Amino acid sequence: MKACVGWRRFLFCFPLIFILPHLFSVLELHHDQTVGDALKENSKKLDDQSSAVGDAPKKNNKKFDHLVLGPAAGESLPNRLQCQGVKALNKTHFSNPSHASGVADAIAFVTVFTIYNNSPDTLVNSRSSSNLVTVGNASFSKSERSMAILNVFINFIQVRMPQSKVIILTDPESDLPVQRKGVTVHPIQGEYSRDKLMLQRIRSYITFLEIRLEKLSEEQGRITHFIITDSDIAVIDDLGQIFGKYQNFHLALTFRNNKYQPLNSGFIAVRGTRDGILRAKIFLQKVLEIYSSRYMNASRMLGDQLALAWVIKSDPSFDAKRFSKAQAFIKEIGGASVLFLPCATYNWTPPEGAGQFHGMPLDVKVVHFKGSRKRLMLEAWNFFSSSSDISDMLCLILKSGRTKYDF
Repeated sequence: MKACVGWRRFLFCFPLIFILPHLFSVLELHHDQTVGDALKENSKKLDDQSSAVGDAPKKNNKKFDHLVLGPAAGESLPNRLQCQGVKALNKTHFSNPSHASGVADAIAFVTVFTIYNNSPDTLVNSRSSSNLVTVGNASFSKSERSMAILNVFINFIQVRMPQSKVIILTDPESDLPVQRKGVTVHPIQGEYSRDKLMLQRIRSYITFLEIRLEKLSEEQGRITHFIITDSDIAVIDDLGQIFGKYQNFHLALTFRNNKYQPLNSGFIAVRGTRDGILRAKIFLQKVLEIYSSRYMNASRMLGDQLALAWVIKSDPSFDAKRFSKAQAFIKEIGGASVLFLPCATYNWTPPEGAGQFHGMPLDVKVVHFKGSRKRLMLEAWNFFSSSSDISDMLCLILKSGRTKYDF
């Protein structure tokens, strides 16, 4: 090294050979300690955050026996119902129930309904105070509240679509106390046990369509289109326009942006022509076949929806990405022209309204009180009966979207 020429410089530089490595070691140790302290601090913060999450109150799964309202989803969003309390600040887009939908053909709603444990002894015991639920000024046993839901289902149809008929498919052993104008009880043989009801529902639909095919040759003139639904829905607006607005479909299904359960079987529309009924029947037979062979472990619940999704997605030309946008479209599936309608409008539900639907669209036509929201269906009808304002009633439903009830 030129810097260490000569003995004096050599003697001066020689100790540095030993001192510098130690100096670097000290500096490195100090750096490691600094980094280590930083890591410990970050680790402590993560632990604190984890502890905070762990200490946070768990989601309340309590089910309520009275009306509970919360914030209304969709606040400040365009084309969504806006509420102040249970007062609508903007109005939903409804047709006048007194006017025809523009479709000359008749509309009939079809639902499957049965009552369990309706023997005289069971009915007497069910009236004990411990088995009663109270909604408004009325108290119901289990069977009575089921009948109350069915009657409210009919009420909404007769108010919003007064020219429509209602057909109830049921177990021949069920003695349904339904005697209302425009309502027909149609017994269909089958297995209506709780564990097999979802499976039987599809079988009943198929049998009903087969009967309608046979009667078509006997009937002349006016066509009747069918809207097959669960009995826990409220028809909010005229649905007959579906058959006029979309001319080229055989059956209609409702979809949502859900990877595993994109289709909800609670709403199926069938065009009342011979071709429409026949192709809808064949389509449902395929769904039944898949249900019976693949999803019997889900026969009590969801099996029908899983089978529907399988039939649709198994079509090689079908693009499931279309479910991500709430826009109606038509696709040929297995020889049937299928109209896909967005659940946000044609099968709106309170929990999804508070979630992925981001509130309630102003053009909503069907509200589906699935799951633990049957009480809310009765409460909504009571509210509408006293106020006659459909938009305000929808605010009540929207603000209760996050609440689970005792039935």
